[in-house]
Amino acid sequence: MKKIICEAGATKADWRVIENGRQLARHLSAGINVSTMDMAVIRKNIREAAEALGQTLKSEALTERPVSAIHFYAAGVITPAIHDALSDSLQASFGATEIEIQTDLMACARAACGHEPGIAVILGTGSNSCQFDGEKIVRQVKSGGFILGDEGSASALGKSFISDYIKGLVPAEIAAEYAANFPSEYADIVEQVYHNPGSPSAWLGSLCPFIVSHYGHPYIRQLVNGNFQAFIDRSLQQYDIDRYPVGIVGGFGNAYRDILRPLFETAGIRIRAIIPAPIEELVRYHA
Repeated sequence: MKKIICEAGATKADWRVIENGRQLARHLSAGINVSTMDMAVIRKNIREAAEALGQTLKSEALTERPVSAIHFYAAGVITPAIHDALSDSLQASFGATEIEIQTDLMACARAACGHEPGIAVILGTGSNSCQFDGEKIVRQVKSGGFILGDEGSASALGKSFISDYIKGLVPAEIAAEYAANFPSEYADIVEQVYHNPGSPSAWLGSLCPFIVSHYGHPYIRQLVNGNFQAFIDRSLQQYDIDRYPVGIVGGFGNAYRDILRPLFETAGIRIRAIIPAPIEELVRYHA
Protein backbone atom coordinates (compact mmCIF):
# COMPACT_ATOMS: atom_id res chain seq x y z
CA MET A 1 0.00 0.00 0.00
CA LYS A 2 1.12 3.50 -0.77
CA LYS A 3 2.07 6.17 1.72
CA ILE A 4 2.24 9.90 1.14
CA ILE A 5 4.66 12.06 3.08
CA CYS A 6 4.56 15.84 2.96
CA GLU A 7 6.97 18.24 4.62
CA ALA A 8 5.34 21.66 4.25
CA GLY A 9 7.23 24.84 5.00
CA ALA A 10 6.22 28.44 4.51
CA THR A 11 7.80 28.71 1.04
CA LYS A 12 7.34 25.22 -0.41
CA ALA A 13 5.84 21.81 0.35
CA ASP A 14 7.69 18.62 -0.62
CA TRP A 15 5.37 15.68 -1.36
CA ARG A 16 6.57 12.09 -1.76
CA VAL A 17 4.70 8.88 -2.60
CA ILE A 18 6.36 5.67 -1.39
CA GLU A 19 5.43 2.00 -1.57
CA ASN A 20 7.36 -0.87 0.01
CA GLY A 21 10.24 1.48 0.77
CA ARG A 22 10.49 2.70 -2.82
CA GLN A 23 9.74 6.25 -3.91
CA LEU A 24 7.16 6.38 -6.71
CA ALA A 25 6.61 10.11 -7.14
CA ARG A 26 7.64 13.55 -5.94
CA HIS A 27 6.03 16.97 -6.25
CA LEU A 28 7.03 20.42 -4.99
CA SER A 29 4.01 22.63 -4.36
CA ALA A 30 3.41 26.09 -2.93
CA GLY A 31 4.19 26.46 0.77
CA ILE A 32 1.76 25.83 3.59
CA ASN A 33 1.95 27.72 6.88
CA VAL A 34 -1.14 27.06 8.94
CA SER A 35 -0.56 30.09 11.17
CA THR A 36 -0.49 32.68 8.39
CA MET A 37 -2.38 31.26 5.39
CA ASP A 38 -6.11 31.20 4.75
CA MET A 39 -7.52 27.67 4.87
CA ALA A 40 -9.07 28.10 1.42
CA VAL A 41 -5.58 28.65 -0.03
CA ILE A 42 -4.26 25.63 1.87
CA ARG A 43 -7.07 23.44 0.49
CA LYS A 44 -6.27 24.64 -3.02
CA ASN A 45 -2.56 23.83 -2.59
CA ILE A 46 -3.36 20.34 -1.28
CA ARG A 47 -5.82 19.66 -4.10
CA GLU A 48 -3.33 20.77 -6.75
CA ALA A 49 -0.61 18.60 -5.19
CA ALA A 50 -2.91 15.58 -5.30
CA GLU A 51 -3.67 16.22 -8.97
CA ALA A 52 0.02 16.59 -9.82
CA LEU A 53 0.97 13.39 -8.00
CA GLY A 54 -1.88 11.57 -9.70
CA GLN A 55 -0.61 12.68 -13.11
CA THR A 56 2.90 11.53 -12.24
CA LEU A 57 1.53 8.12 -11.32
CA LYS A 58 -0.50 8.07 -14.57
CA SER A 59 -3.75 7.82 -12.67
CA GLU A 60 -6.85 9.93 -13.10
CA ALA A 61 -6.84 10.57 -9.36
CA LEU A 62 -4.90 9.30 -6.39
CA THR A 63 -8.20 8.32 -4.77
CA GLU A 64 -8.39 5.55 -7.39
CA ARG A 65 -5.05 4.12 -6.26
CA PRO A 66 -5.06 2.82 -2.68
CA VAL A 67 -3.28 5.15 -0.25
CA SER A 68 -2.91 3.59 3.17
CA ALA A 69 -1.54 6.60 5.06
CA ILE A 70 -0.63 10.26 4.81
CA HIS A 71 2.01 11.74 7.11
CA PHE A 72 1.69 15.51 6.87
CA TYR A 73 4.11 17.90 8.57
CA ALA A 74 3.18 21.59 8.58
CA ALA A 75 4.79 24.83 9.67
CA GLY A 76 2.80 26.89 12.16
CA VAL A 77 0.67 26.22 15.22
CA ILE A 78 -1.73 23.33 14.63
CA THR A 79 -4.85 24.00 16.71
CA PRO A 80 -7.65 21.40 16.96
CA ALA A 81 -9.70 23.38 14.43
CA ILE A 82 -6.79 23.57 11.97
CA HIS A 83 -6.04 19.86 12.50
CA ASP A 84 -9.62 18.93 11.60
CA ALA A 85 -9.67 21.21 8.56
CA LEU A 86 -6.37 19.80 7.28
CA SER A 87 -7.55 16.25 7.88
CA ASP A 88 -10.78 16.85 5.95
CA SER A 89 -8.88 18.40 3.04
CA LEU A 90 -6.32 15.59 2.88
CA GLN A 91 -9.06 12.97 3.07
CA ALA A 92 -11.01 14.63 0.26
CA SER A 93 -7.95 14.93 -1.98
CA PHE A 94 -6.22 11.61 -1.32
CA GLY A 95 -8.78 9.24 0.20
CA ALA A 96 -6.33 7.78 2.72
CA THR A 97 -7.50 5.51 5.51
CA GLU A 98 -4.97 6.92 8.00
CA ILE A 99 -3.99 10.59 8.30
CA GLU A 100 -1.29 11.85 10.67
CA ILE A 101 -0.73 15.60 11.03
CA GLN A 102 2.34 16.84 12.88
CA THR A 103 4.35 20.03 13.33
CA ASP A 104 7.57 20.92 11.54
CA LEU A 105 9.33 20.38 14.87
CA MET A 106 8.18 16.74 14.93
CA ALA A 107 9.45 16.45 11.37
CA CYS A 108 12.81 17.70 12.58
CA ALA A 109 12.83 15.31 15.56
CA ARG A 110 12.03 12.23 13.48
CA ALA A 111 14.49 13.23 10.77
CA ALA A 112 17.32 14.07 13.18
CA CYS A 113 16.82 11.30 15.75
CA GLY A 114 14.87 8.55 13.99
CA HIS A 115 13.48 6.24 16.66
CA GLU A 116 16.20 7.11 19.18
CA PRO A 117 16.09 9.66 22.02
CA GLY A 118 17.94 12.88 21.41
CA ILE A 119 17.75 16.62 21.02
CA ALA A 120 16.49 17.98 17.71
CA VAL A 121 17.31 21.43 16.39
CA ILE A 122 16.01 23.51 13.49
CA LEU A 123 18.52 26.07 12.22
CA GLY A 124 17.10 27.68 9.11
CA THR A 125 15.57 31.08 8.51
CA GLY A 126 14.17 30.58 12.00
CA SER A 127 15.24 28.31 14.85
CA ASN A 128 13.55 25.84 17.16
CA SER A 129 14.47 22.87 19.33
CA CYS A 130 13.09 20.03 21.42
CA GLN A 131 14.01 16.95 23.39
CA PHE A 132 12.68 13.73 21.82
CA ASP A 133 12.31 10.35 23.55
CA GLY A 134 12.21 8.34 20.31
CA GLU A 135 8.43 8.59 20.00
CA LYS A 136 7.29 11.99 21.22
CA ILE A 137 8.55 15.44 22.11
CA VAL A 138 8.99 15.58 25.87
CA ARG A 139 10.39 19.08 26.28
CA GLN A 140 10.58 22.26 24.24
CA VAL A 141 12.26 25.58 24.89
CA LYS A 142 10.04 28.01 22.99
CA SER A 143 11.62 29.77 20.04
CA GLY A 144 9.89 33.14 20.28
CA GLY A 145 10.11 33.79 16.54
CA PHE A 146 12.28 36.38 14.83
CA ILE A 147 11.07 39.22 17.08
CA LEU A 148 11.33 37.55 20.49
CA GLY A 149 13.91 34.86 19.80
CA ASP A 150 15.16 32.68 16.93
CA GLU A 151 18.71 32.83 18.24
CA GLY A 152 21.08 30.84 16.04
CA SER A 153 18.99 31.36 12.92
CA ALA A 154 19.62 33.20 9.67
CA SER A 155 17.02 35.84 10.50
CA ALA A 156 18.57 36.49 13.93
CA LEU A 157 22.00 36.99 12.37
CA GLY A 158 20.55 39.33 9.74
CA LYS A 159 18.71 41.29 12.41
CA SER A 160 21.90 41.75 14.49
CA PHE A 161 23.82 42.96 11.44
CA ILE A 162 21.12 45.39 10.29
CA SER A 163 20.70 46.75 13.81
CA ASP A 164 24.42 47.49 13.91
CA TYR A 165 24.35 48.93 10.38
CA ILE A 166 21.67 51.53 11.06
CA LYS A 167 23.52 52.59 14.24
CA GLY A 168 26.83 52.97 12.42
CA LEU A 169 28.50 50.05 14.23
CA VAL A 170 29.44 47.97 11.16
CA PRO A 171 33.09 48.50 10.08
CA ALA A 172 33.28 51.09 7.29
CA GLU A 173 34.57 48.79 4.54
CA ILE A 174 31.87 46.17 5.16
CA ALA A 175 29.16 48.84 5.48
CA ALA A 176 30.20 50.36 2.14
CA GLU A 177 30.04 46.99 0.41
CA TYR A 178 26.62 46.33 1.94
CA ALA A 179 25.34 49.74 0.77
CA ALA A 180 26.48 49.01 -2.79
CA ASN A 181 24.48 45.78 -2.98
CA PHE A 182 21.46 45.99 -0.66
CA PRO A 183 18.80 48.46 0.54
CA SER A 184 20.86 50.85 2.64
CA GLU A 185 18.81 53.96 3.29
CA TYR A 186 17.15 53.93 6.71
CA ALA A 187 13.67 54.32 5.20
CA ASP A 188 14.29 51.43 2.81
CA ILE A 189 15.46 49.15 5.61
CA VAL A 190 12.44 50.04 7.75
CA GLU A 191 10.22 49.29 4.76
CA GLN A 192 11.81 45.85 4.31
CA VAL A 193 11.43 44.93 7.97
CA TYR A 194 8.18 46.56 9.06
CA HIS A 195 6.13 46.82 5.86
CA ASN A 196 7.37 43.84 3.87
CA PRO A 197 4.34 42.19 2.18
CA GLY A 198 6.29 38.93 2.08
CA SER A 199 8.40 37.76 4.99
CA PRO A 200 10.60 40.18 6.98
CA SER A 201 12.43 37.25 8.57
CA ALA A 202 13.20 35.79 5.14
CA TRP A 203 14.62 39.14 4.00
CA LEU A 204 16.82 39.37 7.08
CA GLY A 205 17.95 35.78 6.54
CA SER A 206 18.77 36.49 2.90
CA LEU A 207 21.59 38.78 4.05
CA CYS A 208 23.50 35.93 5.66
CA PRO A 209 25.61 34.81 2.68
CA PHE A 210 26.95 38.37 2.42
CA ILE A 211 27.54 38.58 6.17
CA VAL A 212 29.31 35.23 6.51
CA SER A 213 31.43 35.90 3.41
CA HIS A 214 33.30 38.35 5.66
CA TYR A 215 33.83 35.80 8.45
CA GLY A 216 37.56 36.53 8.39
CA HIS A 217 36.88 39.99 9.84
CA PRO A 218 36.90 40.01 13.67
CA TYR A 219 33.64 41.97 13.82
CA ILE A 220 31.76 39.48 11.63
CA ARG A 221 33.34 36.49 13.35
CA GLN A 222 32.11 37.77 16.71
CA LEU A 223 28.65 38.46 15.28
CA VAL A 224 28.28 35.00 13.70
CA ASN A 225 29.76 33.09 16.64
CA GLY A 226 27.68 35.14 19.06
CA ASN A 227 24.49 34.23 17.19
CA PHE A 228 25.19 30.50 17.50
CA GLN A 229 26.44 30.90 21.07
CA ALA A 230 23.20 32.64 22.07
CA PHE A 231 21.26 29.62 20.81
CA ILE A 232 23.52 27.31 22.84
CA ASP A 233 23.22 29.41 26.00
CA ARG A 234 19.54 30.31 25.83
CA SER A 235 18.08 27.09 24.42
CA LEU A 236 20.34 24.03 24.23
CA GLN A 237 21.78 24.35 27.73
CA GLN A 238 18.27 23.77 29.11
CA TYR A 239 18.19 20.22 27.70
CA ASP A 240 20.04 17.08 28.82
CA ILE A 241 22.98 17.76 26.50
CA ASP A 242 25.26 15.65 28.71
CA ARG A 243 23.10 12.58 28.01
CA TYR A 244 21.83 12.97 24.46
CA PRO A 245 23.37 13.97 21.11
CA VAL A 246 21.95 16.80 19.03
CA GLY A 247 20.64 16.43 15.49
CA ILE A 248 20.53 19.62 13.43
CA VAL A 249 18.15 20.19 10.51
CA GLY A 250 18.10 23.25 8.29
CA GLY A 251 19.87 24.98 5.45
CA PHE A 252 21.51 27.64 7.61
CA GLY A 253 23.03 25.18 10.09
CA ASN A 254 24.12 22.91 7.27
CA ALA A 255 25.74 25.72 5.27
CA TYR A 256 27.84 26.87 8.21
CA ARG A 257 28.49 23.54 9.90
CA ASP A 258 32.24 24.21 10.00
CA ILE A 259 31.61 27.29 12.15
CA LEU A 260 28.96 25.54 14.24
CA ARG A 261 30.85 22.36 15.13
CA PRO A 262 33.68 23.83 17.24
CA LEU A 263 31.24 26.01 19.19
CA PHE A 264 29.11 22.98 20.01
CA GLU A 265 32.17 20.91 20.92
CA THR A 266 33.42 23.63 23.28
CA ALA A 267 30.01 23.59 25.00
CA GLY A 268 30.25 19.80 25.41
CA ILE A 269 27.49 19.11 22.88
CA ARG A 270 27.73 15.95 20.75
CA ILE A 271 26.36 16.32 17.23
CA ARG A 272 24.51 13.29 15.88
CA ALA A 273 24.02 14.65 12.37
CA ILE A 274 23.61 17.86 10.37
CA ILE A 275 21.17 17.60 7.47
CA PRO A 276 19.89 20.36 5.17
CA ALA A 277 16.22 19.31 5.05
CA PRO A 278 14.12 16.65 6.80
CA ILE A 279 12.25 15.10 3.89
CA GLU A 280 14.74 12.39 2.86
CA GLU A 281 15.06 11.17 6.45
CA LEU A 282 11.28 11.26 6.85
CA VAL A 283 10.95 9.00 3.81
CA ARG A 284 13.33 6.53 5.48
CA TYR A 285 11.50 6.88 8.81
CA HIS A 286 8.12 6.02 7.32
CA ALA A 287 9.42 3.42 4.90
